[in-house]
Amino acid sequence: MIARFFQNFLLPPIPFLCSFVHQGRPEPLDLHLGMFLPTLLNQATPEQQDRFFMPAWNLEIIGTYAQTEMGHGTHLRGLETTATYDPSTQEFILNSPTVSSLKWWPGGLGKTSNHAVVLAQLYTQGECKGLHAFIVPIRHMSTHEPLPGVTVGDIGPKFGYDETDNGFLKFDKFRIPRENMLMKYAQVEQDGKYVKPLSDKLTYGTMVFIRSMIVGDSALCLSRACTIAVRYSAVRHQSEIRAGEPEPQILDFQTQQYKLFPLLATAYAFQFVGSYMSQTYHRITGDIQQGNLSELPELHALSAGLKAFTTWVASYGIEECRMACGGHGYSCSSGIPDIYVTFTPACTYEGENTVMMLQTARFLFKSYTAALSGERLGGMVSYLNDVSSQRVQAQPLAGQSLVMDINDLGSLVEAYKQRAAW
Repeated sequence: MIARFFQNFLLPPIPFLCSFVHQGRPEPLDLHLGMFLPTLLNQATPEQQDRFFMPAWNLEIIGTYAQTEMGHGTHLRGLETTATYDPSTQEFILNSPTVSSLKWWPGGLGKTSNHAVVLAQLYTQGECKGLHAFIVPIRHMSTHEPLPGVTVGDIGPKFGYDETDNGFLKFDKFRIPRENMLMKYAQVEQDGKYVKPLSDKLTYGTMVFIRSMIVGDSALCLSRACTIAVRYSAVRHQSEIRAGEPEPQILDFQTQQYKLFPLLATAYAFQFVGSYMSQTYHRITGDIQQGNLSELPELHALSAGLKAFTTWVASYGIEECRMACGGHGYSCSSGIPDIYVTFTPACTYEGENTVMMLQTARFLFKSYTAALSGERLGGMVSYLNDVSSQRVQAQPLAGQSLVMDINDLGSLVEAYKQRAAW
C-alpha cells in the first residue's frame, strides 16, 4: 500500500529517488537507489511492492541490479544465468551453468547488497521464455554472510569508481519462491503455465531509464569540467603579447576560446536535452502503464542514441578541458582527472555506445522505410512524413541556394528536418 502511495503521489517517484544518485562521488548505494527501487516500482505487483519496497526504502533490504555477465553485456539475449521453475515446490532454481554466466560488474554487489534484481533466462514446462527479472536474496539478513548456493564478492580494482564495490555473483542451484519473480507484466502460474507480457521489451525498462538518466549526467559532468577550465583560464596569465605589458589571462586567447566556448555551449545543450529526455521517458512510461505501447520503440531508440552521443561528446570534452588547463589539469587537485575517470565508463556501461548507435540507426531505417511506403509517422520521426518532397527541397538546383532567415528558429528547425531527411 505504501509503495502505491509513492506511485500515486510522488509524481514521478523515480527522479525523487535518483536525486540522491550522481550528486557527488559514486557510492555503493547508487544502484540500490537508481535501479533496484525503480525496478520494484515499475515491474513488481502491488503485493510484491508491499513485501519488498518499504524494507528496501528503509535500507533493511539493500539491493543491486544484476544483469551484465562475464560473457555478455549489451547482447542481453545471450545472458546465460537460468531460472528453472519447479512446480512441485513452486520455486525457481537459479543456476550459473558456465564461468561466462557469472554476474559481473553490478555496483554494491561486492560487499554491500543483501538482495539483487537478477536477470535470468526463464525455463518453465521445458521451454525457455526469455529474460525475466527476479528478486533474489544473496546474503543472510543478520550475519551478512553469503547464503548457501550463492558465491559473491568484489571484482577488484578498476580504472575509477574506487568507492563502489562492483561485484560478481554465482548461483549453484539456488532456490527462491515463485512469488519472487517480478510479475507485473509476465507471470508463471503455480502449475508452471506462462502468461506472456504485452511486450517482452518491458523487462528492460530499468535499463532504458538509466540510459535516460545518463544523458543528464553527461550535462552535469561536462558542466563541471567546463566550469573548472573556464575559471582557471580567467585567473591564469601567460605569454605577454607586447614586451613590458601585463600578461593577459589565457581566456583572452582565441585558441583557448575555440577549445572551451563550444564545450560550454554543449553543456547547456545537454542540460536541455537531458531535461527533455527525462520528461519524454516519464510521459511514455505513463502511457505504457495505461497499456499503450506504441511509443516504446521510439523511447528505446531515443534513449540509446542520446546515451551514446552525449557520453562520447562529454568524455571527449572533459579531456579537452583538462588539456586546456595545461599542466595543472593533470593534477588531481584540479578535479578534472577524477571527473574523467568517473564519467568515461558511461561510454560502455548500460550499453556499449557503438551498439547503442546501431540500435538507433535500425529504428531510423525502419521508420524511413515506413515513410516511403506511405505510412504516417509520429513522434520524433514525423519529419519523415513528407520525405519525398523534403529530399527534393534539400537539393537546390545548380546555381541556386536555399534562402532562409537564420534568425528565425522555425526556419532553422525546418532546415534541420530537411537535412535529417536528406
